[in-house]
Amino acid sequence: MQLPRALPGQACLRAGTCLASKDRRWAMAATVEGPELEAAAAAGDASGDSDAGSRALPFLGGNRLSLDLYPGGCQQLLHLCVQQPLQLLHLEFLRLSTHEDPQLLEATLAQLPQSLSCLRSLVLKGGQRRDTLGACLRGALTNLPAGLSGLAHLAHLDLSFNSLETLPACVLQMRGLGALLLSHNCLSELPEALGALPALTFLTVTHNRLQTLPPALGALSTLQRLDLSQNLLDTLPPEIGGLGSLLELNLASNRLQSLPASLAGLRSLRLLVLHSNLLASVPADLARLPLLTRLDLRDNQLRDLPPELLDAPFVRLQGNPLGEASPDAPSSPVAALIPEMPRLFLTSDLDSFPVTPRGCSVTLACGIRLQFPAGATATPITIRYRLLLPEPGLVPLGPHDALLSHVLELQPHGVAFQQDVGLWLLFTPPRARRCREVVVRTRNDNSWGDLETYLEEEAPQRLWAHCQVPHFSWFLVVSRPVSNACLVPPEGTLLCSSGHPGVKVIFPPGATEEPRRVSMQVVRMAGRELQALLGEPEAAVSPLLCLSQSGPPSFLRPVTVQLPLPSGITGLSLDRSRLHLLYWAPPAATWDDITAQVVLELTHLYARFQVTHFSWYWLWYTTKNCVGGLARKAWERLRLHRVNLIALQRRRDPEQVLLQCLPRNKVDATLRRLLERYRGPEPSDTVEMFEGEEFFAAFERGIDVDADRPDCVEGRICFVFYSHLKNVKEVSFYRGAVPVQVPEEAEAARQRKGADALWMATLPIKLPRLRGSEGPRRGAGLSLAPLNLGDAETGFLTQSNLLSVAGRLGLDWPAVALHLGVSYREVQRIRHEFRDDLDEQIRHMLFSWAERQAGQPGAVGLLVQALEQSDRQDVAEEVRTVLELGRRKYQDGIRRTGLAPKDAALPGSSAPQPPEPAQA
Repeated sequence: MQLPRALPGQACLRAGTCLASKDRRWAMAATVEGPELEAAAAAGDASGDSDAGSRALPFLGGNRLSLDLYPGGCQQLLHLCVQQPLQLLHLEFLRLSTHEDPQLLEATLAQLPQSLSCLRSLVLKGGQRRDTLGACLRGALTNLPAGLSGLAHLAHLDLSFNSLETLPACVLQMRGLGALLLSHNCLSELPEALGALPALTFLTVTHNRLQTLPPALGALSTLQRLDLSQNLLDTLPPEIGGLGSLLELNLASNRLQSLPASLAGLRSLRLLVLHSNLLASVPADLARLPLLTRLDLRDNQLRDLPPELLDAPFVRLQGNPLGEASPDAPSSPVAALIPEMPRLFLTSDLDSFPVTPRGCSVTLACGIRLQFPAGATATPITIRYRLLLPEPGLVPLGPHDALLSHVLELQPHGVAFQQDVGLWLLFTPPRARRCREVVVRTRNDNSWGDLETYLEEEAPQRLWAHCQVPHFSWFLVVSRPVSNACLVPPEGTLLCSSGHPGVKVIFPPGATEEPRRVSMQVVRMAGRELQALLGEPEAAVSPLLCLSQSGPPSFLRPVTVQLPLPSGITGLSLDRSRLHLLYWAPPAATWDDITAQVVLELTHLYARFQVTHFSWYWLWYTTKNCVGGLARKAWERLRLHRVNLIALQRRRDPEQVLLQCLPRNKVDATLRRLLERYRGPEPSDTVEMFEGEEFFAAFERGIDVDADRPDCVEGRICFVFYSHLKNVKEVSFYRGAVPVQVPEEAEAARQRKGADALWMATLPIKLPRLRGSEGPRRGAGLSLAPLNLGDAETGFLTQSNLLSVAGRLGLDWPAVALHLGVSYREVQRIRHEFRDDLDEQIRHMLFSWAERQAGQPGAVGLLVQALEQSDRQDVAEEVRTVLELGRRKYQDGIRRTGLAPKDAALPGSSAPQPPEPAQA
């Protein structure tokens, strides 16, 4: 068992430190209650060190105790309750995981009233563990001890991600409770006594199974925020209009068909969210709420609205059939299915639903829809579903396919229906649509195939892929090059490409004894990209032809293939020595030049040749000799997506970091949208990535990634890139000790020498200073104004570079300051002025010196020399690496803009290098 890493504001504890032998005994003995535990504690103290009680103190940070992310939290808390350290008497905030043994959890909670009498916030959450698919698991909590009502000072209670079916009785006796969080439980109703909590201001019960609300809810006169989204509510009690202090009300993703008129009495309401319900009308008086700034009515059944709401700027109405006449019979199963057929709307916590011979229409929480016609099944059956994250091992993508949706699994697998079931999958519109098609892909008998798919558009950005399925399996939506297929009989046939009419395959009579199915895909390559790749202005290629078949690998008679000649080339003027026919048989790594092995028949526009088995064929026109390797690089370029990586920090909480992978053409618009809430470095240089490629984000210099995340591997966050999905992660990073072993990718980023390094981008993140000093700070804070320290001869250092240097100096900063020429008296003054904050001492010294050196030649060299004289060769090497990187990027920049000849070199620079994707 390992001690957890220190949270922000706590003393740092090195990762990997194990419990001492006495602490391990406590971890084993903590399940014993009452006198036995106290006796064990006394015995442990007698046999252990005198400071045994202090061993648990690193878990405490001021008046906070967080034990929710680490195993054995209940045992540690029982240990503390027995030892009763002084800090425990003043503890106000406690976080505890409910992924514990139920009996141990109950025993631990029973100790709280007498041991933590000052407790103000109690978080008992599940969700820290995940299943194999990455979904959060609920905790084991089903009830609370009655004695918890004795927590007289408790104002905040979080019971989210648990297995509560009823609200514990002790909660209803907590008269001082101000915030109650019950999301992601199994509650089907709320008790009437809930209305007797006089101080409650915040209540969230999202992702439960609520069907009705108690009228007493309207008695919560102090309630300001109420979130009841993702439930099964079909009506609201009129008493809800009594919530006179309510500011925000969220009722999204329920089954509401109408609203009580009393909602117009919520005079303090500012936000009302009602999207994804079944509303056919809303009270017109909602437009008269004086403080209302947003009314969300998206994705309902509203066909008509009062003019007051229709013209109001704060109303959102997308996804409603406004202005459409109510049809007598449904025109599309997407909008309204058969009237007599049962309709089911599932919330996100439900993963199964029943289907009877009557049939039904089902809308899953993710928006996917299914229609089971009457008679599809002869007996009642329970259908289960899962929405899976796309992973390379699961998603069967072809070389030029793009994934447009998540993966839907419907069970039971292989059960055949008596009538096909309709399936509608939401997907992201593809960027490129020319000569491409959208299909639903499914697994059948250990192989993947594409279903006949129809596209339906409900809104410009709301597209459905509709197909009929005879049985259940895995389903996903992909964009692929247009595929043309036919059944080849023994009499022969002709297969043409619908996207490229000049591409044909001619099957002569006798080519096959039995009918076999063949398919064709054609992929274009832009001439500009090829010419840039080869450095040859006259190079050209034909469309890439991909041929596949079922049955025997070879045909009985040669099959004739026709390809267009490369763009700009005619059969009358071409040089045959420059024309190459290339062949590739997956999964081979190379393309073979088979020009000498076939007879090429040339016309004015086309080339014809004969083959006996199918694979991939490509015509090249170039002066290069070794074309096979160039073709492999060009084919890889066809599969690449050019993206930028960005890293931003929340303005309100800098410990929240947003990592995002964006197409190059969307970076500017995304930054404009995000910079109101985030701040951070510029995006990385352009990175080229494959569809389905796996990559990592790692951070250096004391930034630590939460190792309990399921997608965290050795301090790295794992991404899988898909061009048409949002490749975005929002994760928490905590300041911690610099790891003993630097990850390989981080070391490569720091020491890279060439353009073939595996690391794609280094984006510096500035974390906030450590919290923990009590009382007001002494001394005025230092304003870190933008600056460039240095000159063109020695290179420049930016504010971000200096912050990185400051973060690594530690207790060596006075020696560095003296070697920089800072007087001893000034060092002592800085020490006294910022005596409670080591980081502020270092930053104040370094930036004060930098501001005095602004515009002075040799300043950067002086800093490197001072670091070496202070025995900080490691930091000096880092500064040199940053300077060299900056000089190379500056040199490449002036070359790209034509400000220097190609053979020019900047002072101090070496041979030209490709642009680095890193940002210093």
